[in-house]
Amino acid sequence: MSRVRILVAEDDPPIRRGLVDALGGEGYEVEAVADGGAALRAFAPGRFALLLLDIMMPERSGYDVCRAVRATDTATPIILLTAKGEEIDKVVGLELGADDYITKPFGVRELLARIAAVLRRSRAVAPATAAPPPTDSPRTLRFGAAEIDRRTFRGRLGRRTFEVTARELKLIEAFHARPDEVLSRDVLLNEVWGVDYFGTTRTLDQHIAQLRKKIEASPAEPRTILTVHGVGYRYMPE
Repeated sequence: MSRVRILVAEDDPPIRRGLVDALGGEGYEVEAVADGGAALRAFAPGRFALLLLDIMMPERSGYDVCRAVRATDTATPIILLTAKGEEIDKVVGLELGADDYITKPFGVRELLARIAAVLRRSRAVAPATAAPPPTDSPRTLRFGAAEIDRRTFRGRLGRRTFEVTARELKLIEAFHARPDEVLSRDVLLNEVWGVDYFGTTRTLDQHIAQLRKKIEASPAEPRTILTVHGVGYRYMPE
């Protein structure tokens, strides 16, 4: 049985060697590069099970790599490594389609646990994110005032068009299936990220914030995805 392949892009040599040793010790097959340009040259859809990208790299940043990969591949999991920790960095990464992020410095056990969790989630949702919707399911979903094309991962709100990530589409589908029902953060995390998600509800909140920017006429005054304080969110169809 072939080993799981991971692409590591990290410009700091000691950290890069440490990542290779830690992942190799867990049985992963690792290809390590020192900058974003090399990461894009190494990448091809289906070649790696996961990408581990430092954000601040020469030539092309982790953001650039994430954006370029998501233009052709919505399924391969991406974890970003950031040394900054500011919320804006995490929000940008999630908006571009990253599945998770880890703030430096981090422990090896945390890193391995997050990688294992993301890989399990990607296997669980692969048919939904990589394949067209079943023939008995509508290709286009009406979500509030927006229309979402599940095959192309594109949406339209009035005359404005936008892209949705695989994770955002799963959130839309979870809400669409239960209109006017209050869904707790735990329920949404379990359905969209998986029951073994290794992270906080803040990741969900950040994804909701980015989704509102796309499907709400006024994101500051949402009318489609409402916050139910202390519980979660409610989808209100038009």
